[in-house]
Amino acid sequence: MRFRNALRRSDGRSHDGRGKAFLLALPVLLASAPVHAGAFAFVTNQNSSDLSVLDLTERTEILRVPVPGKPAGVAVSQALKSFFTVSPDSKTLRRFSLSTCTETASLQLPGGPTGIAVAPQHGLIFVSDWYNARLHVVEAQSFKLIRELETGGAPAGIAIAADESWVASADRDANQVSLYSLPGLDLLARVDVGERPFGLATGPDGLLHVANVGSNSVSVVDPSKRTVIAEVPVGERPYGVAFARGRAFVTDQYADTLSVYSLADFSPEAVLDVGEYPEGIQATPDSSLIVSTNWFSNTVSLTDPESLKVTGEIGTGDGPRAFGHFIAEFPEGETPCRGTR
Repeated sequence: MRFRNALRRSDGRSHDGRGKAFLLALPVLLASAPVHAGAFAFVTNQNSSDLSVLDLTERTEILRVPVPGKPAGVAVSQALKSFFTVSPDSKTLRRFSLSTCTETASLQLPGGPTGIAVAPQHGLIFVSDWYNARLHVVEAQSFKLIRELETGGAPAGIAIAADESWVASADRDANQVSLYSLPGLDLLARVDVGERPFGLATGPDGLLHVANVGSNSVSVVDPSKRTVIAEVPVGERPYGVAFARGRAFVTDQYADTLSVYSLADFSPEAVLDVGEYPEGIQATPDSSLIVSTNWFSNTVSLTDPESLKVTGEIGTGDGPRAFGHFIAEFPEGETPCRGTR
């Protein structure tokens, strides 16, 4: 049984704050990590209203950035030199500099902003409105709301094609995915999937993998044919999907596991124990590591996608969500948050 009573989540669940509490109001220097190239994670912590910057090479938290309003959604874009957060409580979209980790813009959005994705080639940010069945379209440079796209009920996760030719939303209460063209923003299709789709992600072959929290499955959608080509059983209450080494990895919220299946034939391969109530998940850009957040444990789990072994954990703030694209790799001589550590 899982009960949360101190914080209502954007997907209708609640949180009583079990686990470590990090109630920080100001940026804090957490580690004196050496300067080096590598992958970094930007993890939104909903309960403590902040964001943990994690050095995945050193396996340590290097900075805690205040983000008011209980942030959940996050999107990192190196092309735009920024990361973006969505705070459902304050209905605020924020932009931060990747180099300094300081806020550079904010925008209040109507309704219930929840998920987020960025199309840097087109300079567009998409934010799902949980309460009003729409996607907000924000111009990344001016940070102004320029359009709204009608979706099915309770849109949550958003995914974008690798070539940025389409954007998709998981419409939880409509049991469907809505597909729109880019950059035209025309409705292409509405595809029926499993029960209560929440998170979704674009696989390396261009297929869309949709986690259905109500039917404990992942629907695999071919965007070109606009149809479901496979339905993969996974653990209880799947939330997010990531890809590495020819495999898909799914966070199972209620099972405290990752379900692993083959991308070649969608056959199940493994079930891995991680922390409590796993949610956001992503692979590092070189596909050498799977990073998944544990909302109740206040940690991220690190999994080797080749050996299928969980190799470690990193502590975060209270209630890590990281709902979206939250990992970036920096070249030699560059690191995030310069001048703030």
